[in-house]
Amino acid sequence: MKSNHVLPQALKMSGLAIGVVFAFGVQAQEAPSADQVVNALEKLGGVYPGERRNHIIGICANGVFVGSKEAQEFSRSALFSGDSIPVVGRFSLAGGNPKAPDSAKSPRGMALEFKLPGNSLQHFTMLNIPIFSAATPQTFYDASLSNMVDPATGKPDPDKQQKFRETHPDAKPLGEFMAKNNAPISYANSDFFSVHTFKFINSANQTTLVRWQFVPEDGVKRLTDAEMGSRPARFLDDDLIAKTQKGPVRWTMMLTVGEPGDVQNNPTVYWPAERKKLAAGVLTLTSATPQKGADCEKINFDPLVMGDGVAPTDDPILMFRSPAYATSFVRRLTGK
Repeated sequence: MKSNHVLPQALKMSGLAIGVVFAFGVQAQEAPSADQVVNALEKLGGVYPGERRNHIIGICANGVFVGSKEAQEFSRSALFSGDSIPVVGRFSLAGGNPKAPDSAKSPRGMALEFKLPGNSLQHFTMLNIPIFSAATPQTFYDASLSNMVDPATGKPDPDKQQKFRETHPDAKPLGEFMAKNNAPISYANSDFFSVHTFKFINSANQTTLVRWQFVPEDGVKRLTDAEMGSRPARFLDDDLIAKTQKGPVRWTMMLTVGEPGDVQNNPTVYWPAERKKLAAGVLTLTSATPQKGADCEKINFDPLVMGDGVAPTDDPILMFRSPAYATSFVRRLTGK
């Protein structure tokens, strides 16, 4: 699949959105559309013309990825040729509020665009959480509605939030994970997960279900409770810039190999811990820069941009991310 950096393709992707729902404040009766989900994100975080609607706070990075030939057993992707593959990356905070503090207890993102031979691209759009917050677009949309600010109090309505939790058990696993894990001290000390299940296809056309995790060379380190409240609002970007100026920052891609019967279409479900794992490559970042005007700023990190040897599952959240990203992309490209 070729890059969708340009507006016409983004418009085409936004047409994949499905379903019809009622206006804000009314419970959706069918699957939400990409427009409705992005509208909800705008209402939650505000609208900042030309900026992303989600993961608005971010920083660009550049480097290379060298894949492990052991991974060729499962995928014929050029990622695992053993050659150095140029990478443009973006680290980010979840949400559309540009004033959200870096210590907020919310997910962080690592988005990578691998520039494969023959002008082909591969995107990995990851989060520093092992599972997602919703099994369906409906749950994600309902969560957004439940977190809308009540004009009378200036805060979300706790009764609506509690009702959401009671009626959407698929949101519980991530809630439990977030309650036990503080924010990372640095992007360089955070691991990042595929969240979704993907298909790897090898040279014999054999398909294997996989998930992956990028593990930082310097280890996973999290803020203490005391540090969560004492850190400055912005520290993650300066930290990554400083670290890459001192030397390369690295992550090892750890591939988890699925087995028949493993859940593939529900990103809120963990796989068994005993699944086979192998080192599939090393990501080395050599520079980081503020995102304004940098390589990553205009990239739409659509997770369905894939080269040969990698394919999606029918995960409804994975399928929905593409049109939702395209909708946001079109709006920011057109200055809305």
